[in-house]
Amino acid sequence: QVQLVESGGGLVQAGGSLRLSCAASGRTVSSYATGWFRQAPGKEHEFVAVISWSGGNTYYGDSVRGRFTISRDNAKNTVYLQMNSLKPEDTAVYYCAAHHSGGYYTPISYESWGQGTQVTVSS
Repeated sequence: QVQLVESGGGLVQAGGSLRLSCAASGRTVSSYATGWFRQAPGKEHEFVAVISWSGGNTYYGDSVRGRFTISRDNAKNTVYLQMNSLKPEDTAVYYCAAHHSGGYYTPISYESWGQGTQVTVSS
């Protein structure tokens, strides 16, 4: 079993940057792919990005591709989400989760969700 804890959220102006961290305890983060999702008020979870267990493959949602970068440091058991050129529509609670089976883009394929970290982008 793995426990994931997100951090790094906050309030930022449009055009700014934030880096989110997803720290794992228990099972090592290098044994599974790790994804980021976000959920805005009144909306369903939206796929943001995923990184393979080796870090060799990354995939992004259409709305963040080219602005966000996912990476991992297996030595620190941590996955990062660098968010640049932030927009007000990026405002949401961001969650990381461990991929267990199935496609990368749907929440049901993930387990061990963290508690989330709030990102608010002001215009």
